Amino acid sequence: MYERLTTYVAGEWQDPETRCEVFNPADKSVVGSVGYGTAKDAVQAVDAAALAFSDWSRTAARFRADLLRDAAGLLTDRVDFISSLLAKESGKRLPEARGEVRFAAEYLRWFSDLARLNRGETIPNEEAERRHLTLRRPSGVALSLTPWNFPVSIQARKLAAALAAGCTVVARPSEKAPLAAVELVRCLADAGLPAGTVNLVHGPAGQLVEAMLAHPAVRVVSFTGSTEVGRRVMALASRHVVRPLLELGGDAAFIVFDDADLDAAVEGALVAKFRNAGQSCIAANRFLVQEGVYEAFVARMVEHVNAMTVGDGTSDPVPDLSPLIDNERVGAVNGLVEEAQAAGAKQVTRGFDLPPVGSYAAPALLVNVPSHVGLARQEIFGPVAGVWPFVSEVDAVVNANDTEMGLAAYAYTSSAERLFRLGENLAAGIIGFNCALPSVAFAPMGGVKQSGLGREGGREGLEEFSDLHYVAVGGAT
Repeated sequence: MYERLTTYVAGEWQDPETRCEVFNPADKSVVGSVGYGTAKDAVQAVDAAALAFSDWSRTAARFRADLLRDAAGLLTDRVDFISSLLAKESGKRLPEARGEVRFAAEYLRWFSDLARLNRGETIPNEEAERRHLTLRRPSGVALSLTPWNFPVSIQARKLAAALAAGCTVVARPSEKAPLAAVELVRCLADAGLPAGTVNLVHGPAGQLVEAMLAHPAVRVVSFTGSTEVGRRVMALASRHVVRPLLELGGDAAFIVFDDADLDAAVEGALVAKFRNAGQSCIAANRFLVQEGVYEAFVARMVEHVNAMTVGDGTSDPVPDLSPLIDNERVGAVNGLVEEAQAAGAKQVTRGFDLPPVGSYAAPALLVNVPSHVGLARQEIFGPVAGVWPFVSEVDAVVNANDTEMGLAAYAYTSSAERLFRLGENLAAGIIGFNCALPSVAFAPMGGVKQSGLGREGGREGLEEFSDLHYVAVGGAT
């Protein structure tokens, strides 16, 4: 049972009297609890961040970089404990949990390097007596609002960038999986970050976010979650012209062409669809397969899915699929399958005997899925998907782009010319060509259309937390 203090404000670990229990999706056991605060508590956290901002924003970049690197080392040293906690609270397979914690450490390392490179530029002058230059300055207090599906790596991506830029932060993780995020903040605190630089609160999302976004010190809000909630966050941010950094829902197409390495395509499809039991914004949502390899692709996918095991992600041997986050998510995924079947779709994978206790959903592939049903139009966030044939490259692009979302897309082909065409024509912020795991700390991640605004990771992720100032100097010689 996790029994540590979970709220961190102004350099002090504390807990409100109200508690919110955290459950293991695998067996519904209680993993621990967090102190559930109020809007007043959240405002106090912003006050602490605002007070700390003046000093932190003026610290040497080398100092900020060293602290982030030290925190990365602590996170790496504690990987076994934190990944075990993460697997229990989120239902994640233990190897995936361990990989996520290590990925979070990579974000801390990456932004520790960038902290020393957040620079402006000198602009060539056109008049001898004048000079022109740009400067970057930290924006202010940043809010970090994160989901339950990758609660450590997404939180690390936001916190590291904001802190490296010189911002102070208030983090609010999802109540469904907050405990490993608490340990991430503990690593930052133990690394020696000054009091108030990073703060952590828990509580009703709507109340806390509205109260914090009304605070005049808040200048950036970084949110990862559904498009519906992202729109509400953006509306609240607009009241005080707070910069929104939004990574929202996805509806990724996974395109397989006739000339693809079919073994690689199938292997990539399994990763892109079933990693984290399909609970990923960049998960493959729709498989679009060219007619020449359609039947072979479906047959191989069915063979692999039918061989999958489903169970507790911390068990030995580790199953192929672990539970979903809760029964509500299971109901939503099963509902998409049932709706598609009622409309004429055919499930081509077998049924599964699932564990009697826990939030489990069976993996499934469906064909002949009508284009109007949810399985073809909505973000699935679970281990099921439809497969559709297509004739030409033009058809593939049209079908892939036929969604309001634009976060990720995938394509497998041996044609270099096609890769360039697809890169120019697929309406997605993240594209994996012959690659099912495009996420890296050193590249910008984000979506287009209704999948969000701004970029995280890469150099661009640092710039989101700073303001660009233009300076014109007269009388120069």
